[in-house]
Amino acid sequence: MSRTTTYLELSQDGEGAHKFYEVTVDDTVVSVRYGRIGAQGQSQVSTFPTVDKARAAAAKKVGEKVRKGYAPAVQGQRAARAVTRRQVTSAPSTARSVAPVLWRFRTGSAAFGIHIDEDRCWVGNQAGDVYTVSRSGEVLAKYSLPDGVKCLVADDFWIYAGCDNGTVYDLSSKLPFAAYDIAADVDIFWLDIREGVLNVSDARGGLNVIDHEDEYQWSRTSAGPYGWMVRADDRGVYHGHGKGVTAYAPHGNGELWHTPTTGSVLFGWQEQNSVYAGTSRHVVQRLSKTNGTIEATYRCDASVYSCATAPDGAYVFAGDSSSSVYCFDAAGNRLWKLGTGGGSALSMQYLDGRLYMVTTDGSLVCVDASDAAIAAAQQGTVPVARDIKSAAALPTYIPAASPTAVATVTVAPAGGVVVECIQESGRMRVHVVSEGFEPSWNVQFPRGIREAGARYVVDALHPASGGFYRVRGEIRRLV
Repeated sequence: MSRTTTYLELSQDGEGAHKFYEVTVDDTVVSVRYGRIGAQGQSQVSTFPTVDKARAAAAKKVGEKVRKGYAPAVQGQRAARAVTRRQVTSAPSTARSVAPVLWRFRTGSAAFGIHIDEDRCWVGNQAGDVYTVSRSGEVLAKYSLPDGVKCLVADDFWIYAGCDNGTVYDLSSKLPFAAYDIAADVDIFWLDIREGVLNVSDARGGLNVIDHEDEYQWSRTSAGPYGWMVRADDRGVYHGHGKGVTAYAPHGNGELWHTPTTGSVLFGWQEQNSVYAGTSRHVVQRLSKTNGTIEATYRCDASVYSCATAPDGAYVFAGDSSSSVYCFDAAGNRLWKLGTGGGSALSMQYLDGRLYMVTTDGSLVCVDASDAAIAAAQQGTVPVARDIKSAAALPTYIPAASPTAVATVTVAPAGGVVVECIQESGRMRVHVVSEGFEPSWNVQFPRGIREAGARYVVDALHPASGGFYRVRGEIRRLV
């Protein structure tokens, strides 16, 4: 039998789409490959009882994509999206003592993404792997994403991973899904999210703001390039770049203030009333959210790759390019400097007396940051760091990008919520069918599995302040 391949692309300037979809029929086998233009993408293979059924299934898949705007193309003619992977160096620490590391998990690739909550630690690396680890150091699960993870951000109990391929994945349930698709001409540097609104800073010093339906709201270009910092709250969006920190009104109504910093901003953190900018000129600077005034400066001995604080800024932590980690009091006095014991900290977070870091050697490190442990470390007494390993049968989850990848049910389970895909004003929206919900509100739902008229069952829906619902739990197709 002859082998046939249909290759399609969807690329729309300024609208986020930059994807390919390829269907190959070889006898009774149908192979589908899909993803970002220029990337290898993901694959699915299905076998059918007859050649005719295989061809019919392939034709249906192609037809669905054509109706969504895909068109025949020649592979390789369109360039892949621009991706800047952060080039960092890591020198040995000059500190005399090493931090009291309790446990370490080696992910195998340099890691920028970290999020720590009450139950678990999240780490994402440049290989596209996201792991969840218990606070005590047990590897729980793995998510395999199509491209390198730029950062991990949380919005209430939803967790998002921003990837080099321009897609932001919701990892809040076992089935990760693409929640946002960032335009191909935006070279992503960092992300933050608040109440479903995604803030994206980029290589050119641009700031792009996208709503929960993956539609652009507004954008600005700051005075400097390389936007390695973006943080948001109800008062503003705080953008750190090569010329300092610029604050914008949350709805794009103008600039609130701009403050030059000592060196280019390489990382940012926020507390309720202040933002913290780690810079290339060896300092962390605390800026007032009200007017941008520099309230304190925390001096390190090398470029600052990351920073974090204890609640309300009682302590300020910093990681430098020489594999050292620092602690300061709120006023800026250095309390201690210790070696990380394994590369420079690219991101960090403090919680309940522990400092968690992800490093240039791909490790997630848990440090005992209590006063007693630090005092002992300064005298050369540290615990034996426990190297933790993944289980051989570790649960691994990959994104679903087509309706056929979702489990089906014929009857909605008790307690499940039914939603329906509806064509509305030229866009595919998802509304709630079940009683007890506001039917006019949209549901933030996986874009790759939307199909006109299709109904799905989700475990739970939660209202967001922006007037939409978010999915919680498993998604199944109702047939």
